Parts: sequence; C-alpha cells; structure tokens
Amino acid sequence: MDLHAEVQGSGRPVILIHGPGTDLREWVFIIPYLLKTCQVIAYDVRGSGKSPSPVEPMNFVDDLRMLMDGLHIEKATLVGHSRGGQVAADFALTDPSRIEKLILISPSLTGYEYSQEYNFWLHKINSAPRDINGIAELVMNGPHHSIIKASEHFALFGEMMRTYVRKALTEWKNYEIIWPEPPAIQRLKEMQAATLFIQGTKEFEDMYQIREHYDKIPSIEFVIIPRADHMSTLTHPEEIAENILEFIKEEAKH
Repeated sequence: MDLHAEVQGSGRPVILIHGPGTDLREWVFIIPYLLKTCQVIAYDVRGSGKSPSPVEPMNFVDDLRMLMDGLHIEKATLVGHSRGGQVAADFALTDPSRIEKLILISPSLTGYEYSQEYNFWLHKINSAPRDINGIAELVMNGPHHSIIKASEHFALFGEMMRTYVRKALTEWKNYEIIWPEPPAIQRLKEMQAATLFIQGTKEFEDMYQIREHYDKIPSIEFVIIPRADHMSTLTHPEEIAENILEFIKEEAKH
C-alpha cells in the first residue's frame, strides 16, 4: 500500500475520507471524539498530503479497497466529506459486504451534472494562471466557504489548500479520475448500507440538488447543521462527531 494513513485507537473501524483541497488534517478536531469508542483510520487520498501524486488515471475506489486490504480491515464504517463522500458511496455500491455504516458529509455524487453557476466557478479556477496562492484564494473565496473564512481554523484550511494546489501543479502527472460504472446517481436505490447524510445551510445550490438524489437510498437519515458551510468538518467538529457516534451506536442496537 502506497497511501499515507494514520491508524489510532481500538474498537469498530471507522475510515475517514477527506475532500479535495485538504488532507487527513481535515479530521484533526473530529478524531479525538471518535477515539473514545472507535479505531480511526484517516488517510491522504492519492495526490494529497503525504500520499504519492498520480502518474496515471486515479481510481479512488480501488485505492480505498487497497487501503482496507493493506490494513487487514474486512469491514468498516466509512465517513466521507465532499468528493470523499462520493468515493465512500461508490465503494459502498461496489463492495457492499465491506460496509458497516455509510456517513456522508456534503458529498458530491458520481453522474450528477452540475449547474452553469457551479461550472462557471470551476472554470475560473481551472483557467486561472498557474499560481499557487492565486488558485488557492479562488477556491477559498467560493460562496460555499463563507463560514470557514470567519473561523479560527481558516489558517489551517488555507495551509491544506495551498499544499494541495502546490502538489497538483508541480507533481501530478495525470488529472483523470476513473469512477465505477454505471454511475452512482443511477444506483442509489440499490444501496444496502444504512446511511447518514450531514450538510450545512451555506452551500452551493447544487449540493442541495445532490441531497435530493441521495434521498433515494432506502435507509437514510438527514442532519442539517445551521450556520455551517462546505467545511463543517473544521467549523462544527463536535456536532459532526456526536452525530457520527450516535449513528454508529444505533447500528449496534440492531
């Protein structure tokens, strides 16, 4: 296994999958709560943090499987944020027998077609001059980052974002991502895992459209966090951790 991972604690394994622009430090304020009852595995996805940069098309689902196999984890609860939630959902649909619980925090969704507004914002980033600080600022100034900008943890967010952009601009050899087929948006009714969906109230409109699609999952619960944006993992860690632990505990009762 070539991915960088940190394993702490004992108990039921919980794997944390961060979103783009961050690394495993995204979970730094949530992990202490989870360690009370769980074994926690946080890792840097390929191209982020201390994990290697891609030299060929990335397959995040295969990477997660490789991580679990390398750590001899047969079954785990997956907690994914943003694109990490997309990875978790795709993995749960691909390998349902290896999922204990599925927890999605402001996830993206394979197969979803984003709005003109969202694509325009993304185009501004992708067409910007290849300047690390400039691109990082464009991302962090997105409308879905209004709460984190006023947070005491904005400096950490900025540090992770600049590290990610620097790595992408100077080390990545390939930017293509391979996702399972058919796309998850067509298969959500097949989801076997009990699912918790957590989302803030200050997001791109697309994120709320995506939530409507996830409502097709047969066993799903929704938690809305007021005054939270896309980076609720940094601004509302205690609230998120409490919801995660309660959801895991409910599963144990069945």
